[in-house]
Amino acid sequence: MKIVSWNCNGALRNKFHLLTYLNADIFIIQECENPTLSKHKEYQEWSHNHLWIGDSKNKGLGVFAKPSIQIDKLDWSCQYKDHSVKYFLPCTINKSFQLLAVWTHRNKSPNFGYIGQFWKYLHTNLVHFDEIIIAGDLNSNAIWDQWDRWWNHTDVINMLKEKRIESVYHSSSGEQQGFETTPTFFLQKNENKPYHIDYFLVSPQFQNFKDFKIGKRDEWIKISDHVPLIFSF
Repeated sequence: MKIVSWNCNGALRNKFHLLTYLNADIFIIQECENPTLSKHKEYQEWSHNHLWIGDSKNKGLGVFAKPSIQIDKLDWSCQYKDHSVKYFLPCTINKSFQLLAVWTHRNKSPNFGYIGQFWKYLHTNLVHFDEIIIAGDLNSNAIWDQWDRWWNHTDVINMLKEKRIESVYHSSSGEQQGFETTPTFFLQKNENKPYHIDYFLVSPQFQNFKDFKIGKRDEWIKISDHVPLIFSF
């Protein structure tokens, strides 16, 4: 199976056809519009088998699968105490394993934006994680850890390690968190502002994977500030 995660930077209806050559079984797409409410016929047809969440019909988080694949949304909580967190879309694939699509958001939080949202989500739902693949745009890296904050990127990574969930990129490259040499995002599409903020994080059942690739900037920068991550197992 091949899974691709990509922040499309909006307007997926005008870009989805460019994903064809990747020939993935499942696409996890951040910043895409709601296919159900789209007036773009071809986009609706392409996304026939999908799950989607978002506050605006124009920008949310979607999981798109081939027609032969069964995707069932899981009823996991997006509440931490009295606060909602976003965006997290958990589902099962072919009733076989869990998939958690992620696009962390500032969510108007003065203190717990982005990786803080994931930290909250894990405190509520980590107990449910079994055979799981987590993929998406975390908007986070260890370089932004703060010494007096208890919900840093590193804290989230360590919480996942308690469940033996590891980053595919780091296990395959041998690089440490915060020292990545391959970027996934270019701020304002500027090649001089590269960051590694997109991830595949997988439980032990998927750590002996077949292949993992990160798209090349030159091939994607005209249509998005992110490049796709491609995971095969």
